Amino acid sequence: MQMELLHNLYIGFGVAFTPENLFYAFLGCLLGTLVGVLPGLGPVPTIAMLLPITYVLPPIAGLIMLAGIYYGAQYGGSTTAILVNLPGETSSVVTTLDGHAMAKNGRAGAALAIAALASFFAGSVATLLLAAFAAPLAEVAFKFGPAEYFSLMVLGLVGAVVLASGSLIKAICMILLGLLLGMVGTDVNSGVARFDFGVPELQDGIDFAIVAMGVFGFAEIMSNLEDSGEQGDVAVAVGSLYPNKQEFKEAWPAAVRGTALGSLLGILPGGGAVLSSFASYTLEKKISKHPERFGKGHPAGVAGPEAANNAGAQTSFIPLLTLGIPGNAVMALMVGAMTIHNIQPGPQVMASHPDLFWGLIASMWIGNLMLVVLNLPLIGIWVKLLKVPYRILFPAILVFCTIGVYSLNYNSFDIFTTACFGIVGYIWSKLKCEGAPLLLGLVLGPMMEENFRRALLLSRGSYFTFLERPLSASLLGAALILVLIVASPSIRKKREETFVEE
Repeated sequence: MQMELLHNLYIGFGVAFTPENLFYAFLGCLLGTLVGVLPGLGPVPTIAMLLPITYVLPPIAGLIMLAGIYYGAQYGGSTTAILVNLPGETSSVVTTLDGHAMAKNGRAGAALAIAALASFFAGSVATLLLAAFAAPLAEVAFKFGPAEYFSLMVLGLVGAVVLASGSLIKAICMILLGLLLGMVGTDVNSGVARFDFGVPELQDGIDFAIVAMGVFGFAEIMSNLEDSGEQGDVAVAVGSLYPNKQEFKEAWPAAVRGTALGSLLGILPGGGAVLSSFASYTLEKKISKHPERFGKGHPAGVAGPEAANNAGAQTSFIPLLTLGIPGNAVMALMVGAMTIHNIQPGPQVMASHPDLFWGLIASMWIGNLMLVVLNLPLIGIWVKLLKVPYRILFPAILVFCTIGVYSLNYNSFDIFTTACFGIVGYIWSKLKCEGAPLLLGLVLGPMMEENFRRALLLSRGSYFTFLERPLSASLLGAALILVLIVASPSIRKKREETFVEE
């Protein structure tokens, strides 16, 4: 088993170390750091905007670049959080509490170094876990039939609701709306067009990239234009990048705990970087002998969340690559990128595309090294970028989005559809409705329907097939337990507290 893993990694590094893939790994890390540094941009809208580009890229290069944007944004978000007290990324919200306090105490450089080193450690460990557990999980996944896949997707959607920040009712509504949007188009079994309202362009369904770019890209631009005046000046000097002995002593145990917690939460449906960073900060404050120091520049308050969000970002690839189930909005976008190249995400990827599977994993190690280089020596450049007004950036972003949408099918109808989703997405953001559950529902809806109907065909119409098969019944049981747990008033209160930064 160990020799097989080493052989697979040898294949992966052979793929990742080609000049083309190294270039796209660097480009992804650079873009990820950039969108992490600039408040208002994030990995979801950026990946949504860049999805059309993957049409013209080789599959491996495209996925390596998109993955680099995701975990690179976790690194970059800490720079803004520490220097300007503005989280460049949602997962960096808690980093502002102690990171900016350290900066005001004259330890900005040390805070940035702690964040980068904790992120590098967590990213490396999480990638190792991904490599170690991917093959065994894929073997288990091969035993799944249509009933098991349907039940697993039900569990995934329930998990996404439970772990979504904000109102549970709103998250459920958004998932149901996503499932309904996924039903638009031609019925797979009968070939009859449904819910197209006589519009020929809707007979093939609503393109995933159009919804993603509208709800996240266009809507994000509109939201950011309201807050464009909030960018402050970098009022602190970076100073020395070397943490002192006491800071290092307090930071490294928090980084280890954050890595473990983030790795676990990243695997869960609906988990990922955001939940991991909030949970890590809560844990560090609970177990600390001096909780009163948190919020005043405690190194553990920087190291823990930064390690957790990077570990969570990278282990969230495990359910995608082994089971074909996206755990969060970014992974849903990765599904879209894979389907663009006619690659069905799931356990068969390892067997049919081993170069892609192991090349992507190996590129994450290389990407983590690149990010340490990008985030420490180039801090001066990122500081200057923070001073660029958003009103100058947004026209270029909008033009880029529009060209990307048009290039999908070379049809102006797609641009109008994206604009409509952009307006609706903006309204949803005002109503505090998350777009991520909708995206998961849109991706999983057609897959759920297909497996549901296939299971019924195999069982000759018996609905009991989902309960008669032990694995399927266990997964549905786990989903039911999750629903019952989150319905408990005490658990619901705790859940709300987890997502509120103090």
